[in-house]
Amino acid sequence: MEFYEMLMESKSYLEEHTSYRPELGMILGSGLGNIGELLEEKQIINYADIPHFPKGNVAGHKGNFLFGKLKGKQVCIMQGRFHYFEGLSMKEITYPIYVMKQLGIKNLIVTNACGCINTNFKVGDLMLIEDFVSLVSVNPLIGANDDRLGPRFPDMSQPFSFSFMDLAKKCAYANNISFREGVYAFFQGPYYETRAEIRAIRTLGADAVGMSTVQETIVANYLGMKVLGIACLTNMATGLRVGNHSHEEVLQIANQSSEKLSTWLLHIIEEL
Repeated sequence: MEFYEMLMESKSYLEEHTSYRPELGMILGSGLGNIGELLEEKQIINYADIPHFPKGNVAGHKGNFLFGKLKGKQVCIMQGRFHYFEGLSMKEITYPIYVMKQLGIKNLIVTNACGCINTNFKVGDLMLIEDFVSLVSVNPLIGANDDRLGPRFPDMSQPFSFSFMDLAKKCAYANNISFREGVYAFFQGPYYETRAEIRAIRTLGADAVGMSTVQETIVANYLGMKVLGIACLTNMATGLRVGNHSHEEVLQIANQSSEKLSTWLLHIIEEL
């Protein structure tokens, strides 16, 4: 079956199982799912029930599409995402983004829990992602292009929309929400980076490093969506901390920062 036909089947299933037609989509990273609990008139659709959807297995990612209302606006939320380190292809990882576009999503907010490289930042900070560096050679757009979806050579001068970032800053300033701004580096994982890798990434100008977000952002831009990215800095990167990394620590810090992130996101949604 062709990729486009798969998308149409996924779209049809979702349209049959929800009456919502949102223009805003959100992807919630590890431990950052609290805003999903604030949805009004919520409808839950498990990824496993959607035709052609990949299957994930990472702790902290619940695996649901949530439809509902926030601040009176219809939204579609991915409660959990897919990762390259799970053994999935780039096309599988980004499949939900293609589906969201077919459902009418125009604006996408991506969040993640990640490691901090910039020593001026601290664990627990929220970072507005202004740009990215991909350290993975496999690109989600490699392969034959379908002009019905997007252009062969998409522009990436604003992977994270300037106007979307301006709105997020305005909301943060107006509500005394502290945040950082920085560059996010995509590392495929699943192991945490070595000291030498962190030194190299830092030299490239990155402020944070993680195992998601970039491939989704690339595809969203290809599809013509406006993207906003917010990272939760859950741990200092290797060589900048004492002790070993653990996923449990990441989830703990993300959970602690989730309320602040949810507050910021609600203000942004209200102003969209």
